[in-house]
Amino acid sequence: MLKRNGKNSNYGIIKTALSEVNHLEKTIVIADYLTNSTAEELKRNQIIYLDASGNTFIKTENIFISVEGRKSHLNKNTNHSRAFQEAGLKLLLLLISNPETLQLKYRELVERTGIGLGSVSNIFKELKANHYLLLTNGKRILKRQDEIIQRWVVAYNELLKPRNFKIRMRTLDNRLTRDKLLANSDLMVYLSGELGGELLTGNLKSKNYTIYTSEELSSVAREFKLFPDKTGNIELYNKFWNDNLELKIGTVAPPLVVYADLIGTGIDRNIEIENDCVSEKVVTFKRLEIFHSTCLNLLSNVSFFVEITLIFLA
Repeated sequence: MLKRNGKNSNYGIIKTALSEVNHLEKTIVIADYLTNSTAEELKRNQIIYLDASGNTFIKTENIFISVEGRKSHLNKNTNHSRAFQEAGLKLLLLLISNPETLQLKYRELVERTGIGLGSVSNIFKELKANHYLLLTNGKRILKRQDEIIQRWVVAYNELLKPRNFKIRMRTLDNRLTRDKLLANSDLMVYLSGELGGELLTGNLKSKNYTIYTSEELSSVAREFKLFPDKTGNIELYNKFWNDNLELKIGTVAPPLVVYADLIGTGIDRNIEIENDCVSEKVVTFKRLEIFHSTCLNLLSNVSFFVEITLIFLA
């Protein structure tokens, strides 16, 4: 399986893809870049991996090779495209969550996203140039949505989500409940992550809380009796989508955001149910998708890996 990168934010994507592989012992993960935590997870699961810096883990019945600590000299920002920068992420969230908006005029999309008119125009041009957008019979059609979602999840976790982080908190007695959050009528808060996944699918018992809101931090803390704690299980983020984005459940963040938050944790129990969060509102994510560009850019490194392997095997 080839991956453009194995960053913390898309370890969940790798894990999801591997869950559909019948023989993990015959699987090799090849990436241009692997973080230490992703490499450790792969190693813990006895999965062979190689990266472009020469870091590798190979453990079989007769062979054990482990190379660690080689730094990557590659540019780790793989989403240079406008479509996967802040404005593009907001626009794509609307288009994927509410597909009918794909046919709106640019000015209407500006109103619904809060991004500039020039940004909307440039993003659509880029989507078309990269074969993500098709114009036929006067209608716009979003193509390769599985690939768009995969790139959106990675860019969101690395770019947009950190920018909107407010604070990590906890309750005094660690007893903030789903019912308490849902019973709140004065504050607009939107639930995501584990709790959002629980509400969307019913298949997850939440231990951690991810909350998006535009309310004052002091008001939220007072309402739910929260206290700052760097190790707390409650994370607060600024709400970054407009109110006119149609939500599946009024108190839950958009399914794509819930999906991305679950994937971003890298926690197995969250990854197992992430696809349920988007199946009704977002096109089903096709796992094991291998991009042409990834293959081409990694081919130059294949001979290097083979050479190293042969040297060690000898």
